[in-house]
Amino acid sequence: MTLLVAMTHRAGDLTLDVQFEAGPGVTALFGRSGAGKTTIVNAVAGLLRPDHAEISLNGTVFNSARTCLAPHKRRVGYVFQDARLFPHLTVAQNLDYATRFGAKPKVRDNIIEMLDIAGLLARRPASLSGGERQRVALGRALLAAPELLLMDEPLAALDGPRKAEILPYLERLKSEAAVPILYVSHAVDEVARLADHMVLLSGGQIVRQGPLFDVMADPAAIPLLGVREAGAVLRGTVVKHGADGLSTLQLAAGPIQLLGVLAPVGAEIRLRVLAQDVLLSLERPTGLSAQNILPVTVTSIRTGDGPGAAIALNAEGDALLSRVTARAVSSMGLHQGQQLFAILKATSVAQSAISAQPG
Repeated sequence: MTLLVAMTHRAGDLTLDVQFEAGPGVTALFGRSGAGKTTIVNAVAGLLRPDHAEISLNGTVFNSARTCLAPHKRRVGYVFQDARLFPHLTVAQNLDYATRFGAKPKVRDNIIEMLDIAGLLARRPASLSGGERQRVALGRALLAAPELLLMDEPLAALDGPRKAEILPYLERLKSEAAVPILYVSHAVDEVARLADHMVLLSGGQIVRQGPLFDVMADPAAIPLLGVREAGAVLRGTVVKHGADGLSTLQLAAGPIQLLGVLAPVGAEIRLRVLAQDVLLSLERPTGLSAQNILPVTVTSIRTGDGPGAAIALNAEGDALLSRVTARAVSSMGLHQGQQLFAILKATSVAQSAISAQPG
């Protein structure tokens, strides 16, 4: 299933001019408020008619110079920031409304089980928490049997605990529902856990797009991601859990130990490592409290007007990112192709940055 989007559109002060392809899995549209993310998904849904557009899903033309397919004829599900459930209907009735579009009873039961909403069926939206409402909205969208799911900032209105509550359901949806998702967000942690591909937007233009692991570790993405949020996403396999609370993961570049890994032994996971938490050494260090030491090769160095520098690293095929001072670049003589050692503390990766979604 492939979504092709090429569109230009003027909305107020924003001139949107984008072209991208979204394949299977989760494609994240990432950018700050006003970058054009919602305009794009509204155009794909048929809620907005762009000035000029070529939009198609698996060969079905949504928009062209001659065509603008009506929203109800597009096999697209939409989950908004606010759940938009019918307030006068129960959860079961909200779900049944969507089944008119073709979902079979067994599919309905599977979706209810996957989203853990069986206990909510008799309740009305006003009695649900924000996370529960979003799970019901997601179920309703899936019961319409969409060929594409649009999710526009679905967690933005939730507080930290409610957001943590619903993220595992989105991860399960990704692995079990087999529906491609176009996911809008300005939250790096969400994108790092869920996305397979990433489209970075700024001022209506695409700055960078590609596989999540490549885009996140690109120093050029730091201005959009933010200095404190910049970092890489790595894949690993859980090897063992120690009695002291430390778990061993096998990465491409070698084993590391982390706290807070809940996945079982043998599970493939992804983890987000912030650039500010990766230290560099010219030689393999000894006598450190940090035990995670990986051999890496410098692939690029990005400096700006400020005192910081971003170092892109290759760790046996995995992309890693380190943020150091420009003075450190000079004093260490860092250059492209240089072999170094990256140091990562076991406590520097939070549990919320570990996901059972290897990608």
